[in-house]
Amino acid sequence: MSETGGEGWGQSGNPTSVFAYEGHQGPEEGGMKNEGEMQKGEEEGQGKEEDEDYDSPPERQIVVGICSMMKKSKSKPMTQIMERLCKFEYITVVIFPEEVILNEPVDKWPLCDCLVSFHSKGTNERFPLDKAVEYANLRNPLLINDLNMQYYIQDRREVYRILQEEGIDLPRYAVLTRDPDRPEECNLVEGEDHVEVNGEVFPKPFVEKPVCAEDHNVYIYYPTSAGGGSQRLFRKIGSRSSVYSPESCVRKTGSYIYEEFMPTDGTDVKVYTVGPDYAHAEARKSPALDGKVERDSEGKEIRYPVMLTAMEKLVARKVCLAFKQTVCGFDLLRANGHSFVCDVNGFSFVKNSMKYYDDCAKVLGNMVMRELAPQFHIPWSIPMEAEDIPIVPTTSGTMMELRCVIAIIRHGDRTPKQKMKMEVRHPLFFELFEKYGGYKSGKLKLKKPKQLQEVLDIARLLLAELGQHTDCEIEEKKGKLEQLKTVLEMYGHFSGINRKVQLTYLPNGQPKASSEEEEGPKEGPSLLLVLKWGGELTPAGRVQAEELGRAFRCMYPGGQGDYAGFPGCGLLRLHSTYRHDLKIYASDEGRVQMTAAAFAKGLLALEGELTPILVQMVKSANMNGMLDSDSESLTDCQQRVKARLHEIMQKDQDFTEADYQKLAPTGSPSLVNSMKIIGNPVRTCDQVYALIQRLTSQIRKRLEDPKSADLQLYHSETLELMLQRWSKLERDFRNKSGRYDISKIPDIYDCVKYDTQHNATLGLEDTLELFRLSRALADIVIPQEYGINKPEKMDIAQAYCLPLMKKIQLDLQRTHEDEAVNKLHPLYSRGVMSPGRHVRTRLYFTSESHVHSLLSIFRYGGLLDEVKDQQWKQAMDYLSAVSELNYMTQIVIMLYEDNNKDPGSEERFHVELHFSPGVKSCEDEENVPLGFGFRPASAENQEKQTNQGSLEDLSQDEPDRALPLSELISIRRSPMIRNRKTGSMEVLSETSPGSSKGASYRLFPSCSRQSPEIKPTGLGSLCSGLFSASVLGVSSSAPNLRDYVRTHHRKPPLSPGLPFGDGFEGCSMVPSIYPLETLHNSLSLKQVDEFLNAVCEDSSDAHAKTMKALSVLFDTSSQGYGQAHTYPPPKALSSSETPVRPPTHPLCLSSGPPSTVSSAGPSSPTSVNPSNPAIHFSFSE
Repeated sequence: MSETGGEGWGQSGNPTSVFAYEGHQGPEEGGMKNEGEMQKGEEEGQGKEEDEDYDSPPERQIVVGICSMMKKSKSKPMTQIMERLCKFEYITVVIFPEEVILNEPVDKWPLCDCLVSFHSKGTNERFPLDKAVEYANLRNPLLINDLNMQYYIQDRREVYRILQEEGIDLPRYAVLTRDPDRPEECNLVEGEDHVEVNGEVFPKPFVEKPVCAEDHNVYIYYPTSAGGGSQRLFRKIGSRSSVYSPESCVRKTGSYIYEEFMPTDGTDVKVYTVGPDYAHAEARKSPALDGKVERDSEGKEIRYPVMLTAMEKLVARKVCLAFKQTVCGFDLLRANGHSFVCDVNGFSFVKNSMKYYDDCAKVLGNMVMRELAPQFHIPWSIPMEAEDIPIVPTTSGTMMELRCVIAIIRHGDRTPKQKMKMEVRHPLFFELFEKYGGYKSGKLKLKKPKQLQEVLDIARLLLAELGQHTDCEIEEKKGKLEQLKTVLEMYGHFSGINRKVQLTYLPNGQPKASSEEEEGPKEGPSLLLVLKWGGELTPAGRVQAEELGRAFRCMYPGGQGDYAGFPGCGLLRLHSTYRHDLKIYASDEGRVQMTAAAFAKGLLALEGELTPILVQMVKSANMNGMLDSDSESLTDCQQRVKARLHEIMQKDQDFTEADYQKLAPTGSPSLVNSMKIIGNPVRTCDQVYALIQRLTSQIRKRLEDPKSADLQLYHSETLELMLQRWSKLERDFRNKSGRYDISKIPDIYDCVKYDTQHNATLGLEDTLELFRLSRALADIVIPQEYGINKPEKMDIAQAYCLPLMKKIQLDLQRTHEDEAVNKLHPLYSRGVMSPGRHVRTRLYFTSESHVHSLLSIFRYGGLLDEVKDQQWKQAMDYLSAVSELNYMTQIVIMLYEDNNKDPGSEERFHVELHFSPGVKSCEDEENVPLGFGFRPASAENQEKQTNQGSLEDLSQDEPDRALPLSELISIRRSPMIRNRKTGSMEVLSETSPGSSKGASYRLFPSCSRQSPEIKPTGLGSLCSGLFSASVLGVSSSAPNLRDYVRTHHRKPPLSPGLPFGDGFEGCSMVPSIYPLETLHNSLSLKQVDEFLNAVCEDSSDAHAKTMKALSVLFDTSSQGYGQAHTYPPPKALSSSETPVRPPTHPLCLSSGPPSTVSSAGPSSPTSVNPSNPAIHFSFSE
């Protein structure tokens, strides 16, 4: 009977599923019951029916029958999916008992309207496929998987024949049939390193597969050059899936398919379709690799998430349709830039993915309702899959389609970066330098475990020699060698992520430079050894990145529902269908890569560890500095800026008016404010130095106290390591002459920020004062390293960001060029094979230097005129008030298309620019710069605004009086709406225009301060949590994780407004992230393209212009500036970047070219033209 409930769900939440036995021709009960509970269930059902008769009459139920062996019917994936399927109000599930299937005639089998039936081998008996076919002919139910085609799937020859007919790429193969009646098909010639099958030659390695698909004994034969023998694959037994055999000769009985072996980097891709428009993919370690099955802590085989290219999604569609199997699994081999199908398994579910269970039930439920609801007169509206159509209201109220999202994001919270320099002259170091090709460029970077082990061996050897002979010729200082040894021995292993050694050749030795040098320089060449460690992503950084990824879904239509729940999931569905072309790039630093992986995990609701996600999904974009920078080579301009900065900051007097002109020519309020706090820079440095001394003495006292000697600090740091960190800063900050090294200020701020956030429980005195003063100094030093005046800022920014700007321009251009012809409006393209119809997302994860530089280009590159454009002026004022681009800073560019405008019109494409300064710092509450909301309604409205309210006010939590989101965008969220007009996007703007409630659904509650004059659009709901919504009539908090904690039953952190407190279990307090603020929301694509063209014009021209401007401003010659800097340099003082792992080339890359059909397979890594390295990217990017 029917359970009436809202939007297609059973009100009780119970699945309506039963086991049907002989005599039960159809289900009448709710809930999953066994035979003993049937009677009781019927009585309850009758009682309930009487109650509900008043609400709505009972409607005819659609019965879905599950006809398979009990092991499959009762499996976890089947149970999970059927429970979700039962939440469709009119669907009831019946499971056919195994004994009925095996022993009863088909006319005694339960009745059903839709049949899910598939062949499999039971424990003792095979599934009777013949009887299932007979039943289907008798009852004529809707078949989810065609039964006759399942005979073909059991024969590999037929599978390959069908694949070939469909034009799907297969490995080259030949069939050897040992049949006395067909001797001509049994022609085998075996050589030492090849076989010849019916005239086709297969050199080893090749694969030998039995023609029967049920036989899993597949052999791979190796060439003698690799040691010969064969790998024998079999169905998994415990933790083994294959075993090596010395046998090199092929099998002499039975029929086989021989095919060439495909080199796949050791992974197989498993693809699972649910209908032709949905495919979920995951990779596992290839059984041919070592035969050891990788299992997680729960004993399940480890599977990695995978993104299919557009071509692969097309292959999935073809396989699903060709074999007439709605639910179908098949295997892909990715090799040599192509994807080959090597096996089709028929009915197959993903294991252990909640997202897949949700999606699968939803797709199947909609399919059943679409086919059967009309004939049973069930009042069910066919959903338009609105959530898959990226249409959103613009600020002017018209509907536009979201086409492209580009985000540049700084990495998350990290441990302090540390560095030690020493000059080395021992022959062993020169031998190492030569061994790894250091003389080619004069520089060498060592970060592989083997390389770091060699450095450690040298350090140990030299220390051992020093111990034996105190007067020996070893010039390396003992203290530094010991520090080198200690750091390299940390963690007990080399992961390559934590440490790196750089060696630079000095032809005449190192000139005496710092307080660390005692005697004069030695003659002859030497090597400068720089050891870098620290800078790892913390658990808090992982949480921040994952939460931001989760919140980012709100940018995509349909992404506002419960992200893993049944109704919403727009982006997640997009990702598995044709409609989302997503690529994630990261620089080669470990903290950046892990941030990207954690973000991807949150964005796509992935499960498990970050490493597999990183390997499979994040591209190390080591493309001549697109996201990386060589931190040892500064441009001339940067050297000059750095010298001027040091000169100004070394004056022992209060800043004069002239100093303000010199240091803050742009008049930035954040800069001026910091200069006021500092007053006299040398006196402030004296205070900072004294505070550091006080801090180190407090730590020493703690170390002497036996109670705290073994105290574990945040992220497994010890008091000893903390003391080393601060003592080194104390030594390096002031040299013997009493002058301060300004370049250490960012490191001091870095350390005190880390300790105030993560180690506050130590209760060290004066840390907040040290934080306040070092922050004021850092707020001057860090941004001004990237240029003091506008020409310098542009020059340095272009040196860093030119390749990235070119790439952004390419991303925006491609989106509209792809779609030039034969476009269908998305509302009508449902069911049309249109793999090119997509949202393109490009995410670039990088470090502080690139974020500063990119923002400089937008601010000072002449995108808009502040005088003429009021919104841009307000945006510039806001950016000037932001003092720090903290962890998780975001610059977001969104491109929309108005399908109603002429394709050639400038108004066709619309660009918006958004920004967030990242994570909140612990003293930010009173100094929050005011933003202007996310996608404000219009410029006129902004002028009327009287009280903006702060970005967020977390001092109190008001109950949320907003309308539930479902009221606003229910047509996007639920595929199962009844008796309501669907397909109409107008619902979004039908809320009362004067009411702030209509737009104020928030994922993350905050106090709402609003201006009564601002009319909200429906957008507030779409962007809740991630975006500032002050102009929409609600000041939306950042993703502060509170709701997330409540819903996930974890200990909630304190309000982010409080500096300290317990955060998530397993990590200290996790600060919230500022919401996105709109910098501009009415740019045309033409404007942006022309701006990017101007900025990216030939490097030498740009440099020449800049130098000319500089010479006018400072009366300096432009000598030495004219050269084009091909390789973007690093951030100067702020601290050296620690690459944390070697560039990883992912085994499989993200969604490929939108609609090109010329090449299959994963996108190739970017090809770079050596003659113009910064500019050329391969098409698939």
